[in-house]
Amino acid sequence: MNEKILNRNKNGMAMLLLSILLYVAAIAAMIVGGNLGISDSGPKSPFGIALFVIGLIYVLTGWLLFCGLTVLRPQEAAVLTLFGKYIGTLKEDGFYWVNPFCTAVNPAAETKLKQSGDVDGTANGNLLSLAASSQNVQVKVVNKKISLKIMTLNNSRQKINDCLGNPIEIGIAVMWRVTDTAKAVFNVDNYKEYLSLQCDSALRNIVRLYPYDVAENVDTTGDGQADEGSLRGSSEIVAERIRKEIQSKVDQAGLEILEARITYLAYAPEIAAVMLQRQQASAIIDARKMIVDGAVGMVEMALDRLSEKEVVTLDEERKAAMVSNLLVVLCGNRDAQPIVNSGSLY
Repeated sequence: MNEKILNRNKNGMAMLLLSILLYVAAIAAMIVGGNLGISDSGPKSPFGIALFVIGLIYVLTGWLLFCGLTVLRPQEAAVLTLFGKYIGTLKEDGFYWVNPFCTAVNPAAETKLKQSGDVDGTANGNLLSLAASSQNVQVKVVNKKISLKIMTLNNSRQKINDCLGNPIEIGIAVMWRVTDTAKAVFNVDNYKEYLSLQCDSALRNIVRLYPYDVAENVDTTGDGQADEGSLRGSSEIVAERIRKEIQSKVDQAGLEILEARITYLAYAPEIAAVMLQRQQASAIIDARKMIVDGAVGMVEMALDRLSEKEVVTLDEERKAAMVSNLLVVLCGNRDAQPIVNSGSLY
């Protein structure tokens, strides 16, 4: 179903004044007709009786005109149906009068999600307190208008296995808005719940293609070649793929996904401690490798400089002893404690 925009004049104020004037005229007609047609001092006037009846009928039914008055604020829309048939959507802000028998439709009006616009219990409706028989009765008036503003959906964290089978917890925030009100209302049962479900599904589909951290022989792009994509290191790329995946699912619901962001990413609690130890071990190994490479280079430079300057002539055994001592000093975790040898090496 395609959206049909109603380009109506903002005639709400004119109809409000006209309805009030007609009510005043009807009351005046009842008074005049009553004086003319229901007087006991003279003959009854048919015109007076008819005037009284017409005024009475309008007083009893004229309130229906007030039911057609509606106000639209900026970035709001009203999807209107008449006896079950979709007649169009009002999108421009203003004061309107529509057919009193038209009904505004919004199946997601009372749906509460973790998103902007659903902060408190009265986000989509107002509570009216009525006093009756010393008891307070609350009547909820649901706002059936559809918001066209940009909203943020913050879905709950999910536990998903990455491409290596490691369980991780991940959460996303999705910025979205309604672009086609007819599709949002009539193509799906509840567009807010539909969006939330599609976000969960798209998140699982994309996350299972990536490892948490960079891993060898893993193809995350589908081109058949291993790459360095990961959830932690390629968060922008992952978020964009999630956005496109969600958009492809919600096009039929008239929704536009503007942006998707990863708000939480961590290993699941059952493996978090082990993975932390693994990361620490990997960091230690990398640091040791760098230290050893630097120490070997320094030892080589020291031997070359000693030979170049002819400071001392060392045979192979003395070179081995010097290399051993320098590596111990340069690669040790603690400061070296020098020992002075006052005798011969042999």
